[in-house]
Amino acid sequence: MNLRDLRYLVAVADHRHFGRAAEACFVSQPTLSTQIKKLEGFLGVQLVERNHKQVMLTPVGSAIAERARQIINQADDLVQYAKAAADPLGGDLRLGFIPTSGPYLLPHLMPALGTQLPRLRPLLYEDQTARLIERLQRGQLDAGLMAVPVDVAGFDHVEVFAEPFVVALPPGHPLAVQERIALQDLAREKVLLLEEGHCLRDQALDICNRVGVREDEEFRATSMETLRQMVSAGVGITLLPALAAEVYRAFDAQGRLELRPFSDEPPVRRMALYWRRSAAREQTLRAVAEVIAGLSAVKPA
Repeated sequence: MNLRDLRYLVAVADHRHFGRAAEACFVSQPTLSTQIKKLEGFLGVQLVERNHKQVMLTPVGSAIAERARQIINQADDLVQYAKAAADPLGGDLRLGFIPTSGPYLLPHLMPALGTQLPRLRPLLYEDQTARLIERLQRGQLDAGLMAVPVDVAGFDHVEVFAEPFVVALPPGHPLAVQERIALQDLAREKVLLLEEGHCLRDQALDICNRVGVREDEEFRATSMETLRQMVSAGVGITLLPALAAEVYRAFDAQGRLELRPFSDEPPVRRMALYWRRSAAREQTLRAVAEVIAGLSAVKPA
């Protein structure tokens, strides 16, 4: 038994298909299948159920695959630890971002990383929170920038900024005459929100529930850009994080979007950089977190 065979088993567990698992491992399907059979022979148990329609792991196969994943992560962390010891602030670093933050933060972050950590090579991934967590647990990412809280065991994190929400209104909306909007002003409004799976939806719902704001249940957007377009078309209002709002303000030459800050203490979402507690590159990740926290774009106005 070796790490290569364990990687094959984990790939089968992830893809539930020998062809796709073999492609992910850069080997032929017969090679992968043969090595899985050899692993079964070595361990003395059946790991995979094979039929013409699907590939499934046996109960013991699923349990062994999860243990194999932990072993692979530890082995990869060992390699990363050695590389980090040679050059802690250099090399590849796999960073994940949620879709409601990455496109608006990265134009500020990438130049700053290039200046402050020039030997670092960020590899960027964008996905919803649940899938970023899964990729972190599987060792496919080194860290993920996500909204607090992420209630998952085995993670460390450092908060990097708090981002206020602003209200996005169509032109001519009665609230647009106000320079600032109190949360209670939204009590009679219907708010457009993102679809299920986006943490921003949950955060906006939490804000709305404080004063009984209703969600427009006939519409759920797949992206922030869709939300912007629907508000511009007069369909409703929404809540946007400040970074995204600034981008939309800069490119809204035709004045189709009215953006208003909240009065008093605005509702905020707190963002943090998360990584596995066993990660070998904690020093590097904390350095990246410092760069994010130091960006002028995330500083309070």
